Amino acid sequence: MDETRPCRASTVRARRRVDAERQLRAFGRRSGVRVSVLRAPGIYAADRLPLDRLQRGDPVLTAEDDVFTNHIHAEDLARLACLAMFRAPAGRVYNATDDSDLKMGDYFDAVADAFALPRPPRLSRADIAKRLSPLTLSFMSESRRLDNRRLKRELRTGLRYPTIADGLRGALDRPD
Repeated sequence: MDETRPCRASTVRARRRVDAERQLRAFGRRSGVRVSVLRAPGIYAADRLPLDRLQRGDPVLTAEDDVFTNHIHAEDLARLACLAMFRAPAGRVYNATDDSDLKMGDYFDAVADAFALPRPPRLSRADIAKRLSPLTLSFMSESRRLDNRRLKRELRTGLRYPTIADGLRGALDRPD
């Protein structure tokens, strides 16, 4: 999905995000302040990985029920925010996501493998609903593959961590 596709928020959390985006862009038009929106799903960094979830053995969806997920490394997001202040046209929206093309369970498997932890158990959507919080389940009800080409083209940049694998290598290489 690119940024021109109409938003079809299906959860309360998503509707709040869409409304906040609309209000910010309207404020920019009214006030003449240049506003840009970075849609940043799945922000991660060395200190923002689901290690506790993996250690607890929290389940993820089976491959048949799994959803696509998008991520951005916190350092890349910070750099993109700075670049957007100077390079983005007024009112522009960007999918601030990396180049990974992963389902959620595959993301958790990659983190588990990188940190030598057991992979999470896989459960059906019906079974997982009995074990996880409503907030966690809401993340598992949204599935999108976001396109980041506009971001790279208009902000004239690449990513330091273009994939989850790059970000995990960076986390493992990081001195404590």
